[in-house]
Amino acid sequence: MTALSRIVAALLFASLSACATTPAPDEPPAPPGFHALFNGKDLTGWKGLVADPPTRARLAPTDLRVEQAIADMRMRKHWRIEDGCLVFDGQGDSLCTAQDYGDFELLVDWAIPPHGDSGIYLRGSPQVQIWDVPLGSGGLYNNLLHPSGPLVRADNPPGQWNTFRIRMIGRRVTVWLNDQLVVRDTVLENYWERDKPIYPSGQIELQSHGGELWFTNVYIRELTDHDAGTAAR
Repeated sequence: MTALSRIVAALLFASLSACATTPAPDEPPAPPGFHALFNGKDLTGWKGLVADPPTRARLAPTDLRVEQAIADMRMRKHWRIEDGCLVFDGQGDSLCTAQDYGDFELLVDWAIPPHGDSGIYLRGSPQVQIWDVPLGSGGLYNNLLHPSGPLVRADNPPGQWNTFRIRMIGRRVTVWLNDQLVVRDTVLENYWERDKPIYPSGQIELQSHGGELWFTNVYIRELTDHDAGTAAR
């Protein structure tokens, strides 16, 4: 890296020390039928990561409570609220919803720095991919038997805000990135137990991957059988 490129990189990262290079989108009222997972002020409704779903399931209730308390303390060291955004400092573990979800539609704005890498775990399993690579974000990265890449690259440049709309019904996921369809009704495979289908419910996770991250405007709409049937048509 030349001296000039180092200076440019330093300036980019300095600008990302706020909530991203562009201002965070104003937090609008929740869209009809949705409710906010993030209140823009604190970490209410979120918890730290305790292992993976099979490991958590094997823990005795008392042990799980202890591990969760430890994970929550660790989470608060590395996730903070800044200018109405969830900000990750690049260390520690993923941020998880306190509640589990089955069928749902999720809206979330996100931003990453140059070469950033992250993702959205659905029902505790990886993942709807977020990263700065030519392929683009939004694909179901950990799929082996079903499509894993996005249909198109729809990312805004690093440091700018992007918006996911993610719909999960049964085993299938559809993803829009910045209003462009990038995953169409594709099975999300069970990364943790490849011989089993994806879990019927589980937590949503904002994945940590060794770099700074920004999230805001996180909304969810739980889908009933009727909603799911209508959405699937």
